[in-house]
Amino acid sequence: MITRKRAFRGALTLTVALGFAAAALPAGAVERTPTAERTPTAEAAYARATASAPSNAAAAASDARLRALLHRLTTVDGAPGAFVEMRDRRGSAVLTDGVADVERRTPLDPDSRFRIGSMTKTFTATALLLLVEEKRVHLDAPVERYLPGVVRGHGNDGRRITVRQLLQHTSGLPDFLDHFDPRDIVMDPLAHRDPLDLVNIALAHPPEFAPGAGWSYSNTGYLLVGMIIERVTGNTYGEEIERRVIEPLGLSETSVPGDDPTIPGPHPRGYVRPGDDAPLLDITAVNPSVGGAAGGMISSGSDVNRFLGALLGGELLHPAQLGEMMRTRPTGGSDGRRYGLGLESKPLPRGGRYWGHTGDFLGYETAAGATVDGRQATVMVNLGPGSSDAQSDDIQAAVETALSRGRSAVSVGQR
Repeated sequence: MITRKRAFRGALTLTVALGFAAAALPAGAVERTPTAERTPTAEAAYARATASAPSNAAAAASDARLRALLHRLTTVDGAPGAFVEMRDRRGSAVLTDGVADVERRTPLDPDSRFRIGSMTKTFTATALLLLVEEKRVHLDAPVERYLPGVVRGHGNDGRRITVRQLLQHTSGLPDFLDHFDPRDIVMDPLAHRDPLDLVNIALAHPPEFAPGAGWSYSNTGYLLVGMIIERVTGNTYGEEIERRVIEPLGLSETSVPGDDPTIPGPHPRGYVRPGDDAPLLDITAVNPSVGGAAGGMISSGSDVNRFLGALLGGELLHPAQLGEMMRTRPTGGSDGRRYGLGLESKPLPRGGRYWGHTGDFLGYETAAGATVDGRQATVMVNLGPGSSDAQSDDIQAAVETALSRGRSAVSVGQR
C-alpha cells in the first residue's frame, strides 16, 4: 500500500489537534536519533557483513556510502531506525542504524520483522499468476468474469477492465486511498475494513482514464485481485499466498495477518510523524485489513530477499508467466521506473536494471530490489509517513547502493 504522504500528514496533524490520537510520545522525544550501540547480536551481523563484503576499493566505497545513507535516514530524515539486509550467492549481510524503540532506546534486531506495505503486491501477483498457469484465471479476461457486478458506477466498468490491467495499474480505477480519511485509522486502529467497502470508496468516483489508456498506481486494483483469487479458489488470498509462496520457500518470518494487529517475532516499533514539529505516534498495533491484498503483509529482510531471488530465479513461476510479470511499461516518471505485473524495474547507477517493489504502511517504509544475477537488498525504516519526502529517496538510494556494492560500471544482466 502506498499512502498519500502529504495529505496523510495533514490529516494526522488535525487528528492530534482534535485530541483523537492516543499513545503520543512526549514532545521532542525524537529530534536526532543517535546510532544505537551494537549489541552482541548486532555485532555478529556486522561481522557477517564485513566477512562477506568484496575486498576491493569499490566495495569499501559502497559500504561507506551505505552506512552514510542509513545514518542520514535516522538523523536528517528523522526516522528512529534504519535497516538493510543484503544478499548474494556468497551470503548475507545486515547493517542497522538508530533504534527500534524510542523509549527503550533498543537497537534494531538483525532478524526484525516489519510491515512490508505494497511489497505485498508482488506476492499477490505471484499467487494470481500461478492460477494463470493452471488456466483458472486468464490475464486478458474481463474482471466481470470473476467478479460479476462488482466493478460498477461513475464510469467504472468491470466488463471493460482486464485482470492484466488490475495487475499493471492500467485499469484507470481510482485509488481508494485518494478518498480515504486516515483519521479513521488513527481513531480506531484495530477496526476491520472489508475490501469490498474499500473498493466501493473508489468506485464512488470516476475513473482516471479509459482502461488501458494510461498508467496510475491504484491500490483498488489489488484489492480486486485478492477478491478474484478468493472467488476462484474458495480460499482467502492469504491462504493461497501461504500455500503457494510462503510454505514452498520456507519463509518462516513472513505472514498474511488478516485482522491480527500484532507483529510476531522481533520487530521495531512503528511510528508516524503527524507534522514537521510534532512528536512521533506509536502505531505498531494496527489492523492490516486496510491494506489487504494490496499491502497487508509482514516479512523480514531475509525473507523478502529470499522471495525475490526465488521469483527471478524461476523457482515460483514457469517462464511464460514470469515473462508476463516482467513485461513492463513506463510509469511516466523521470527516474526510468517501469511496471510489470506486481513487479517494477529501475535502472542501477552502475548500469543495468533491478527488479522489486516499494512499500509504505503505517509505521514503516520499505523498499526491496533484486538482480537476475543473484543479488538482493531490502531496506526498512520504522517511520511512515515520514516528515520528509527525502526519506523515500534515501531508502531507494540505499537499495541501489547495496545492489551495486563493489560492482564496476557494466551491465548486470537485467532484461
